[in-house]
Amino acid sequence: MDRDYPLNRVRNIGIIAHIDAGKTTVSERVLYYTGVSHKIGEVHEGEATMDWMEQERERGITITAAATTAFWIPTYAHASKDSPLDSDSQGKSLLSKGVRINIIDTPGHVDFTVEVERSLKVLDGGVVVFDGVAGVEPQSETVWRQADKYHVPRICFINKMDRIGASFEFCYKTILERLTKKAVRLQIPIGEESNHIGVIDLLTMTGYHFEGELGKEVKVVPIPEALQATAEKYHHELVEKIVGEDDLAMNEYLEGKTVPVERLKVILRRAVIAGTIVPVFCGSALRNKGVQLVLDAVVDYLPSPLDIPPVKGIDPATGDEITRPPADDAPFAALAFKLQTDPYVGQLTYFRVYSGTLEAGSYIYNATKNERERVGRILRMHANQREEVKKVYAGEIAALVGLKDTTTSDTLCDEKNPIILERIIFPEPVVSLRIEPKTKADQEKMGMALKKLSDEDPTFRIKSDPETAETIISGMGELHLEIIVDRMKREFSVGANVGQPQVAYRETITKEAEAEHKYIKQSGGKGQYGHVKLRVKPMAPLPEGSEKKKLPKNVTREADFEFINSIKGGVIPQEYIPAVEKGVREGLDRGILAGYQIVNLSCELFYGSYHEVDSSELAFKLAGSMALQDAAKRAGPVILEPVMKVEVVVPEKWMGDITGNLSGRRGQIENMEDRGHLKVVRAKVPLAEMFGYVTQLRSMTEGRGTFTMEFDSYLAVPQAVANKIIESRQ
Repeated sequence: MDRDYPLNRVRNIGIIAHIDAGKTTVSERVLYYTGVSHKIGEVHEGEATMDWMEQERERGITITAAATTAFWIPTYAHASKDSPLDSDSQGKSLLSKGVRINIIDTPGHVDFTVEVERSLKVLDGGVVVFDGVAGVEPQSETVWRQADKYHVPRICFINKMDRIGASFEFCYKTILERLTKKAVRLQIPIGEESNHIGVIDLLTMTGYHFEGELGKEVKVVPIPEALQATAEKYHHELVEKIVGEDDLAMNEYLEGKTVPVERLKVILRRAVIAGTIVPVFCGSALRNKGVQLVLDAVVDYLPSPLDIPPVKGIDPATGDEITRPPADDAPFAALAFKLQTDPYVGQLTYFRVYSGTLEAGSYIYNATKNERERVGRILRMHANQREEVKKVYAGEIAALVGLKDTTTSDTLCDEKNPIILERIIFPEPVVSLRIEPKTKADQEKMGMALKKLSDEDPTFRIKSDPETAETIISGMGELHLEIIVDRMKREFSVGANVGQPQVAYRETITKEAEAEHKYIKQSGGKGQYGHVKLRVKPMAPLPEGSEKKKLPKNVTREADFEFINSIKGGVIPQEYIPAVEKGVREGLDRGILAGYQIVNLSCELFYGSYHEVDSSELAFKLAGSMALQDAAKRAGPVILEPVMKVEVVVPEKWMGDITGNLSGRRGQIENMEDRGHLKVVRAKVPLAEMFGYVTQLRSMTEGRGTFTMEFDSYLAVPQAVANKIIESRQ
């Protein structure tokens, strides 16, 4: 069975945006126009195909990233001879067959940022959706930064042009000011608010209306006279920007020659893939306007797996960097990016194939865990519908059934050609709460449910409080934990009592200090002896551009901890060093001031001694743990708290009340601006002060104020607050 779509006709894209910008509505239109669904499911009616979880339908928000596969034949056969879509190896036109588009619809709510992070890691391109009234919102900035981190080429779609207060120019300006100066208009709307009837393509200088059932018919119309001059002006701006990417075209343009549209498209495609131009489109997904032209743009400008550099990884045996080209005949390499529990087939492992092919029934090697796994069934997903396939090829996204040891971020590969791909780094949870089963029967079920949910979601953590033996769950926010508890009750039938949300504080040190500890125990017979001297200091950031694998051999480093082995002359035998490091790590879990985890600490083991008979790994582990605690006490320990970026949108008359209230919550007001008839207040506020804010905001503003918040950074708490935290923990 050969691949049904060549690689140059595959697109892996994500639809990303702030909450409520209309991502899922755009996805539903895509499914309808591409023929995947024969009915449009509306979010506000709880019928969206891509929002298939009960919680998503009830709340009208996306919680989990849903993957689907669609096929699109471009609206107008306008490929050029250089176009990647023009012809196959036999010279047959490919436009009639269309393009396979693998789409991931991601959540917009900041609590589910893990879904965006892991999706962007495995996608080749992105469609960023903006609300036509609000423009760039806080989570738009977050997803944009995430896309920058993974170098994902993207196009912008300004949605909701039919809403009261919609303004294309305002939104475009916010993109230029807050996200990127590389954005350029490829379309402008014909009419705004209730007058929005179509769009003008500035490259071809063509007007489009969307008619017939659910806007299925794309009609070419003349550009309205009132918009002719504006369209001309922006057309010249666009052409200048495109020819600026190609010296030959630039020279022709300066000589007064007309550069053909086909050639401009080829140059624009190269620029979008290189990230030097970000095209901006517009329309209204809910009113069925503009979505087909965005699909055309996905085909025309976003990369196929062939257009992106070969994936890099590390050879597990030598540590050298190796690459895998996006080819079916290359050794198999894939990244598992998501686990999901399916009520019908069990656990699904979503994976992106970077190179090679995989057949059902074969064996693969999990290079991260050093385990062999048998491939049961391979499924191509359409939201929560499944299509079984016998084989997947390079560049595809699919799901596996039956993997036992694979978790998120593991590399799956050919056992004879092992490779470890770069892991996905997830943010640390900031909110915790205590949870206990209602009955004895619930206790066992709760353990299993929490294990499955934490396998699915790397930002969800479980731990036991050693002093109270209570279970503590941690996540990205109140809503995140609320959904987890709700899923536990519905999907796993677990009854549980839940405590109040708690802030996940941390501790750190502010200066250098030393300590030594001798662990000596004599109890008749063989004793215990371990002696270490440690030096601790705040961890310095790595110099720009340096990588972990370039660190000296005596240094192990993670995001929040560094261990340096400076033992000379064998004063502590080499076999006991790992035990000291293990003890130090255990010491980090019990903070000095209030028992919170210690972070950003560099620990150097520089001296010690041992006993020929009595020394053991246990003795050195305990000595390391106690020495770390002693050193940290002398190193100026402080408590850190998560500080959130908060954006409040309110009518002007409540502006004073809002700023006063945020200041009273230890908030720092950063700036204020207008958004249509509303005012926007941006501030940084400690998370501890934000619990229950939504209720207070509604009562202060007669229900008209809204707010969003996302994690910004950890900062030291004021002494008075630290004293209260320490008291509450004793």
